[in-house]
Amino acid sequence: MSVRAIAHHIAGYEFARATKEKAMPMFEPLNPNYEEQLRQGFASQSVMETIGAYLLNVAPGQVEIGLDFSADLTQQHGYLHAGIVTAIVDSACGFAAYSLMPPGSGVLTVEYKVNLLAPARGEKFIATGRVIKPGRTLTVCAGEVYAIEGEARRQIALMQATMIRLADKEA
Repeated sequence: MSVRAIAHHIAGYEFARATKEKAMPMFEPLNPNYEEQLRQGFASQSVMETIGAYLLNVAPGQVEIGLDFSADLTQQHGYLHAGIVTAIVDSACGFAAYSLMPPGSGVLTVEYKVNLLAPARGEKFIATGRVIKPGRTLTVCAGEVYAIEGEARRQIALMQATMIRLADKEA
């Protein structure tokens, strides 16, 4: 089994377990085509393609993004650069918020706060964005990034983010 297949398996299991354990609020998407449009939006983000990030799981109010380790994305000590860690969790939070927005919406980050909890060392990284409080205009999200090394999973970052909904003409 490839590293990517293992990460998908672990991420899928953890996604389901986290949803149950954290009593994730059950959100109803306002857009019946939210998943298809979210996947199209993710695919159109050239920065995610450039760094090699990919969608792992999508649910109303929660999105997981995976990233395989690449030496091209490291800082001077060989750890995944904090800007890359932040980029994947920001996108996870943004798309989690987008999953609950009405058709024709766009989403932008208004602000975020990141705590880098440990050096970003691992074979794979999984960023999860979850909606905490959806709103008509602003949505508050929480994000986490985990490093996967073999069977070990270690949290390396925590984010709180606010996303803004862009109406049809702004998107």
